[in-house]
Amino acid sequence: MKDPYEILGVARNAAPEEIRKAYHRLAKKLHPDLNPGDKNSESRFKEVAGAYDLLSDDEKRRRFDRGEIDASGTEAPQERFYRDYAARAPADNPYDSRSAYADFVDTDDILAEIFRRQARQARGSDLRYSLAVDFLDAVNGAAKRINLPEGGSLDVTIPPGIQQGQTLRLRGKGAPSPGEGEAGDALVEISIKPHPFFTRHGDNIHVDLPVTFAEAVLGAEIRTPTPTGPVMLKAPKGSNTGTVLRLKGKGVSRPGGRGDLLVKLKIMAPTEPNPELEAFLAGWAPANYDPRREMQS
Repeated sequence: MKDPYEILGVARNAAPEEIRKAYHRLAKKLHPDLNPGDKNSESRFKEVAGAYDLLSDDEKRRRFDRGEIDASGTEAPQERFYRDYAARAPADNPYDSRSAYADFVDTDDILAEIFRRQARQARGSDLRYSLAVDFLDAVNGAAKRINLPEGGSLDVTIPPGIQQGQTLRLRGKGAPSPGEGEAGDALVEISIKPHPFFTRHGDNIHVDLPVTFAEAVLGAEIRTPTPTGPVMLKAPKGSNTGTVLRLKGKGVSRPGGRGDLLVKLKIMAPTEPNPELEAFLAGWAPANYDPRREMQS
């Protein structure tokens, strides 16, 4: 068992203030909170704590100096010298106790050091922003820039197929750390502007396509808008309002595939007077044709 004076590195005639300062100096260096996972430092701290526990108590110190107790505080009536008794010290000595931690933890300077270290390593705060994007940019993906209220800008990559209300996380683009830690993240919540004629349902996009009487009755190839540009759509002969045609792969772009565009035909009569059409329809009387036949009782 080691001499407590040697453990603290003080002389046998050291004043109580010297002993206290020696303890705090070593505790700052060896405390487990400041040396996580270091078993050697933890073991040495236990020795320092046990030595200080004995030497900071005036009565225990006087009895130790007279050889009445050993470094563990055990009575030694017939063995007056520490060096003689040390070899037979019990294994369960107070150095194995963590009871002395309270004295260390309560000191303002050690706590302040721990808090300062934690503050230096603290991560910066996350910052939240909102970004409104066009419908087609949300479908196909795009690169956008946010002008920040505090100045500067933030470049944002909109992934294809992003949905309303989703939040993009930009690592390290938030507030800087107050010390030496990592910066926080920028969290960008996406809102999608409505489109004049496209609507989204899952990965599919729907559109109503106006057609003329002739295109519906006779069939035709009709120029049709899609999220990636217009294509020619073949409307079959005898189409009607409500007929739905599917364009594969013309919907929302997603990893591993793309949705479809569902085109619903809508026959539109001219809104302006058309004498030729009126004359034709006035003389047109198809036999056995009644569009409301199923509604009649």
